[in-house]
Amino acid sequence: MNVKNRKTLEDIFKKPTMSSIQWEDIEALLISIGAEISEGEGSRIRIKLDNVRAVFHRPHPKKETDKGAVASMKRFLENAGIKP
Repeated sequence: MNVKNRKTLEDIFKKPTMSSIQWEDIEALLISIGAEISEGEGSRIRIKLDNVRAVFHRPHPKKETDKGAVASMKRFLENAGIKP
């Protein structure tokens, strides 16, 4: 995990929940920790990490992830045993 990925992980776990995290940074973080990402229909992506699965929607038209999606990503990472 590089410095940028570590910063993204820390941003996901910050309180209060941030809403300005770029989705591409989150995807780069997931890939760096070994998550399997597959495309779904439309803007959906399926993520599998340590036998934990989730479906997320890529944000559009903006590139920033909203607070609800960041909170969901935090829960997903916690369930997979990932913490900063």
